[in-house]
Amino acid sequence: MPGKVAPAPRGPYKTGIRRREQIVQAALTVFGEQGFAGGSIRTIAERVGVSHATLLQHFGSKEGLLTAVLEEWDRQTIETGLSGVEGLEYFRRLPLVMSGHLANPGLLELFITMAAEASNPAHPAHKFIRHRYDRNLTTLAGHLRQAADTGETGSLTPAQIDMEVRIVTAVLDGIGLQWLNDPSTDIVQAVATFIDRTIADWRRH
Repeated sequence: MPGKVAPAPRGPYKTGIRRREQIVQAALTVFGEQGFAGGSIRTIAERVGVSHATLLQHFGSKEGLLTAVLEEWDRQTIETGLSGVEGLEYFRRLPLVMSGHLANPGLLELFITMAAEASNPAHPAHKFIRHRYDRNLTTLAGHLRQAADTGETGSLTPAQIDMEVRIVTAVLDGIGLQWLNDPSTDIVQAVATFIDRTIADWRRH
């Protein structure tokens, strides 16, 4: 019926959801501190207070837990810096997002490493990384299209929008790789400089 609210989960089901969330949060911390290779399932299980077998019941494998961690990291990224913003403001927030990543550099390192390794279709995170890139490009294109439609930028064709958001994504990835090789890289300032120049160029179209 319209307007009917589904009952909240109760009992064992609710407990299972809460336990899964606790495991993901613990894994976020462990992988952030020690990386995927260094962070063991046993360490994560001990932090939550569950057995190794119980953890595997929820995620099937360490690779399954990795995917859940990346999904949660992605969700937190959006909620922290990008939720509720549209058009060019979405792009202006990207330096803030990079700044947030630096608060937990182990996870940024984990994502950058996984993104490179997961180009192999056999990699456990391949499906997640491919989907994330597709979704990210679609999201960026939507905001740039909105900016063009509302006059925030000059006129941009669909082909130009597609190319522009691919360049934005490539620069973000490239800055991340530079930081991975040289932690002194100021990724926040680099992204801010690039976004300012890019928006100025879009407005000249």
